[in-house]
Amino acid sequence: MIGSMVNQLMANATIDEIKAAGLEQFYADHRKGIYPSNANGVPFTAAYIESMSDPIANLSEDMAAEQKARATYENLIDLAEDPDIIGPLLFLRQREVVHFNRFKELYDYYKKKGY
Repeated sequence: MIGSMVNQLMANATIDEIKAAGLEQFYADHRKGIYPSNANGVPFTAAYIESMSDPIANLSEDMAAEQKARATYENLIDLAEDPDIIGPLLFLRQREVVHFNRFKELYDYYKKKGY
């Protein structure tokens, strides 16, 4: 969803607007295309996804990822001024809270089972 928001925001941007936003390096490599990366330009990689055959370890990792995503959305909300951007970010933030709670329920279930 964030990629779609960025795509929509850049769709009609002029070269001057892209330069003014400090996005000329991104444009040089990707034009206005979506390229999943962090704020420093480091690309997403599957290496970020941890998995092993231990449900407690996996769920702990999942819960941490949801909290990190929630915090990132809160940071983006702090930086945003456009209500049309803030609204979807609030939705995404709340979705991370729900995901965390579902993972926590499953974590508690497995802990109770003795894993």
